[in-house]
Amino acid sequence: MQPSRDISRLIEIMAALRNPVGGCPWDLEQDFRSIRHYTIEEAYEVADAIEREDFGDLREELGDLLLQPIYHAQMAKEAGHFDIGDVVLAITEKLIRRHPHVFGDVTADGADDAQDRWEAIKVGERAAKAARKGDVAPSVLDDVPQVLPALARAEKLTKRAAKVGFDWPDLPAVRAKVVEELAEVAEAEASGNAQGIHEEIGDLLFAVANLARKAGVDPEAALRDANSKFTRRFHYVESRCRDDGIAPQDAGLERLDGYWNEIRARDKS
Repeated sequence: MQPSRDISRLIEIMAALRNPVGGCPWDLEQDFRSIRHYTIEEAYEVADAIEREDFGDLREELGDLLLQPIYHAQMAKEAGHFDIGDVVLAITEKLIRRHPHVFGDVTADGADDAQDRWEAIKVGERAAKAARKGDVAPSVLDDVPQVLPALARAEKLTKRAAKVGFDWPDLPAVRAKVVEELAEVAEAEASGNAQGIHEEIGDLLFAVANLARKAGVDPEAALRDANSKFTRRFHYVESRCRDDGIAPQDAGLERLDGYWNEIRARDKS
């Protein structure tokens, strides 16, 4: 079998890998649960390539990500649930339905208006989905995935609640909430209650996610950037230790902190 630019060849390859006669033993052993973490990992690798602006890697990572729906759809087809054609049909129907200003006779006055229409259509879709399941009153928090990273899910939950007016009036009010939650962490720490500390730190992180949303900052992206900055600066600290001929674990906090302040000052300049 030869490679091709046609997506139908990818579907054929996946079917061959899952064929009980002559297929790949590893692929034949997989199910939805066993490969779901690969789907998440591939999405993160796409995001990483974008952040690095490495378009060679992005092309490759997008291919790895594209394989995931093909893989899931092949297993679904084998089980009689749906096939890749049904997946494509569902997303094309959704895109057409959610863009009446492109595919219908509705007009959108700018990006904000288009986004508002998109959100209004999604509200209707959630209500219809709840009705199919027999739920009388769908929640605005419905379909915020449980498997999202906790920080990203906190931002989405507060964003949904804000749409019905359940929100802080301004950024200073959210900052005050963060300060309040930090004080409650200190109180829990003073009490020595481990479960209380756990809960209060969770509340603090939730408040910080809310602060980021209110400031127009993606908290997940902000934390990723902070992680990258910490990694880069700590590599500098390790490098300075090597220059001075001392192991980091033997350098002591004062010296390590001095190296850290060097790279911080260099960053600020």
